[in-house]
Amino acid sequence: MKQIKWIFVVFAVLAAASIMGIGVAIGEESILGVIGSILALVLIMGFGFKTKAKYRANGDL
Repeated sequence: MKQIKWIFVVFAVLAAASIMGIGVAIGEESILGVIGSILALVLIMGFGFKTKAKYRANGDL
């Protein structure tokens, strides 16, 4: 069994929190909240994919 890469767990939790933030912002009718949550989601997912590519290039995955 492979070891858990905790950084990817952190990225997944943060991305899920951003998706929940979008829902909360929609419920609060906050355009800035929706935009901020979408921006946070894109950044978090981008960092996650970038980190995964770096791990894969090093042979750590």
